[in-house]
Amino acid sequence: MVRMPSARPAGWQRRRAPEGEALADTPRAVFNGILPLPSPLASGCAVAQNGLMNSPQRIADLRAELARLALDGLLVPRSDEYLGEYVPPSGERLAWLTGFTGSAGLAVVLAGRAAIFTDGRYTTQVSQQTDAAVWERRHLIDEPAPDWLREHAPGARIGYDPWLHTEAALARYTGVVLVPLAANPIDAIWAGRPAPPLAPARVQEARHAGQVSTEKREAAARLLREAGQDGAILADPHSIAWLLNIRGGDLAHTPLALGFAILSADASVRLFMAGAKLGPEVRAHLGNAVAAAEPAELPGALAGMAGRRLRLDPDATPAWFAQSLRDAGATVVAGDDPCRMPRATKNPTEQEGARAAHRRDAVAMARFLAWFAEAAPQGGLTEIAAAERLLAFRRAVPLFQAESFPAISGAGENGAIVHYRATPESDRPIGAHECYLLDSGGQYLDGTTDITRTLFTGPGPAPPALRERYTRVLRGHIALGTATFPRGVAGPHLDTLARRPLWDVGLDYGHGTGHGVGSFLSVHEGPAAFSRAAKVVPLAPGMILSNEPGFYLPGHYGIRIENLLLVHEAPMRPDQAKPFLAFETLTLAPYARALIEPALLTPDEHAWIDTYHARVLGEIGPACDAPTAAWLGQACAPLPRAA
Repeated sequence: MVRMPSARPAGWQRRRAPEGEALADTPRAVFNGILPLPSPLASGCAVAQNGLMNSPQRIADLRAELARLALDGLLVPRSDEYLGEYVPPSGERLAWLTGFTGSAGLAVVLAGRAAIFTDGRYTTQVSQQTDAAVWERRHLIDEPAPDWLREHAPGARIGYDPWLHTEAALARYTGVVLVPLAANPIDAIWAGRPAPPLAPARVQEARHAGQVSTEKREAAARLLREAGQDGAILADPHSIAWLLNIRGGDLAHTPLALGFAILSADASVRLFMAGAKLGPEVRAHLGNAVAAAEPAELPGALAGMAGRRLRLDPDATPAWFAQSLRDAGATVVAGDDPCRMPRATKNPTEQEGARAAHRRDAVAMARFLAWFAEAAPQGGLTEIAAAERLLAFRRAVPLFQAESFPAISGAGENGAIVHYRATPESDRPIGAHECYLLDSGGQYLDGTTDITRTLFTGPGPAPPALRERYTRVLRGHIALGTATFPRGVAGPHLDTLARRPLWDVGLDYGHGTGHGVGSFLSVHEGPAAFSRAAKVVPLAPGMILSNEPGFYLPGHYGIRIENLLLVHEAPMRPDQAKPFLAFETLTLAPYARALIEPALLTPDEHAWIDTYHARVLGEIGPACDAPTAAWLGQACAPLPRAA
């Protein structure tokens, strides 16, 4: 077993600003109560460009630091200490070192070579953003870092920051000697590293949360008592936000106040969060059962846990916690975060909030689609300009707070890059007679949205091969969205439904079909997902997941169609032996008529599209301005029948 230090890494401490200099994370302004977003498409670009330009010098400086520490290498993950998808600028170590800004990746630096590992979503991006003379590009799944290290550095002393890895992940590194570090070596050489964010937390009102924090804490604590556990480590800020009904602005796209917490079996909570984030209103909301403490007090709190049984999720908690607890004489019990499933199964208020948020978001989408249909044929429209116009439409929607992720706005060949991010350097005109893929979403006080539509700019009909492939993607999208299935079925069991029309002709796509979505929280939320690689977590009423099959022809175009689905109980039939579940489609926006080939649709698929479009027009049309409503009427008209 790897031994880890019992003190928090020095790199986690907040940087003090030089005299007269504002902290790097000080909000310049507040938009609807949440920190303003960076450019919707260029987030992290400055870090990336600096990393790419300075990569040889930075890796040389890092190797010198590793030599000083008597290490043969270092693991550099994308994550920060909260292990989330998005990290604040202070946690962008991988981007700073390599130039790569994707949301998943890992670098391994040795004395004589270095490699960066990404999955299939980022094959093109990593080749564009990293220096090939410095970095070997490897596939995260096909050639994982533990295998690469065993081959190229057997027996080497490899350093790691125990705040940035889980114990489950570290267990895969066999054949090398893992060395836990009290401070991250990158922090020692990163001049001008931004300070951790200090955005104020705020109360998520019960009219949006649907349940008061006291009830949530008691329900979670009951699970601990029934399991004979004294408490649970809450290392996921999403769980803290849900449990305490608070939100924040520490991240650009996910409304979190970053911190850690310990939930006790008596339903009390110790919250370790910078006091500067907790104003009087939030402190009054938290009440006496929630004791706020500075993050620097966390090591001491764990040191006082001798003799206690603490639950800890080994797949979602920094390794530092488990070793600190063991060093203190506590018993670590591996188990699911007690907030995770309740958070994923939305209560009736959250479900209705999701419906309302999607209806308002649909108005913004309709305005955009109507505008795009007129603007695109005129020429001069670029990827960034199109995404910024959609953001402007969303900003006019009540309760809008921020984008739920940086919009993926890709025309032509850029649409084939699954997680493409347009930058001022890559931004290109949206040309005539080509595909345009726009994947975007909004954060609203009552819900989180995520929608993808693939459009055709015209003029004239789309090529037959393109229509055929779009229609196959649409057929898979319909097959999943209309599925009914018995209780106990999980996302991996249903993933094949969305792929079948593509598989029939030897085609596929290299990403999961769908992910869970939070309630004014992360747009990517576990534990359920439609993916062959996902954990087998039975779907349950109240879960919200995306339905987004696709097809990508590198160098030419990308197709993806995405709606969000709400799991609900299916009506019982007289001869039904056990309960079944079904999906309610939350997203309301027309599909691209120019790309649908009616001859490929079954009668049921044809009828479903017409019914869906009639629903879109009926629910959204009355809320639109007259020109948008007129366009929506044409876009939602019944499809022509195949000849």
